[in-house]
Amino acid sequence: MRHALIVAVVLVLAAFCCGSRPGVPAATAEFDAASAYAFVKAQVDFGPRVPGTPAHAACADWFVKTLRQWTPDVVVQEFKARAFDGRPLEGQNIAAAFNPAAAERILLCAHWDSRPFADHDPDPANRFRPVTGANDGASGAGVLLEVARCLALKKPAVGVDILLLDLEDFGEHANWRGRTEDCWGLGSQHWARQPHREGYRARFGILLDMVGGADAVFPMEGTSMSFAPAVVRKVWAVARGLGLGRYFIEAESDPLIDDHLYINRDARIPTIDIIDYDAGRGGFPASWHTVGDTLDKIDRKTLAAVGRTVLAVIEREK
Repeated sequence: MRHALIVAVVLVLAAFCCGSRPGVPAATAEFDAASAYAFVKAQVDFGPRVPGTPAHAACADWFVKTLRQWTPDVVVQEFKARAFDGRPLEGQNIAAAFNPAAAERILLCAHWDSRPFADHDPDPANRFRPVTGANDGASGAGVLLEVARCLALKKPAVGVDILLLDLEDFGEHANWRGRTEDCWGLGSQHWARQPHREGYRARFGILLDMVGGADAVFPMEGTSMSFAPAVVRKVWAVARGLGLGRYFIEAESDPLIDDHLYINRDARIPTIDIIDYDAGRGGFPASWHTVGDTLDKIDRKTLAAVGRTVLAVIEREK
């Protein structure tokens, strides 16, 4: 991801179901940070979800099976793309609908693939190793799975579509000598041109990216403010009302290149990015695009702050 100019599974599911049978949702519709963390861990346990690997394929199957616990309306959008270096890639965008009959819809998205190389690792020996992607990938998808569990128990007044995007993080290596336009967000580019449902529209969208780190800071990201300032202000006001202003800060960041750019630009759905970016520390978290993006970097409190905010935004939509 480039921005500013980024058998055991069943046992995991049992752990977050509060004593219920494996795969059966817990009884509460409140956002459960432990459940979200378990969803992040389940993804990490597959290993790096690099397109074209067994881990990537197995994780895709797990997403589909998990979402189908809560809604039968799950669509897998298979597509082909080319990486920055010309290699052919195959991706899978996964969409799940809640209250599918509702005309008014909200789009929630995150990418689920992980970076094929740790090109920003401080150790040059690691810069062609794959990234585990606990925060950069698994955290956003994990929060959305927990949101899906909650929506299944408490039907929203509007329709909600959860979209897990593939091939976000196969953009050019930091050492690449070429200049490759639009090499990031390949799954969102495909979806924006050809949505999983013909003629799909949404009132607005929210993208989650790197939403699990300790001491995360979510600014009013510049691309979001350019395309969807009213949505940014709405979401940040909800977070502030929940007492979560320490995460959702009232400061605008540089414009970042992420999946929401293509959803805004090509699908014309006003979409914002909730992303950990702090100009004061140099931008993204220290683990970004390194082999250090591991499960120990995930903070349940941050997952809860984002998940509670997203659910509260949905609950206010009529």
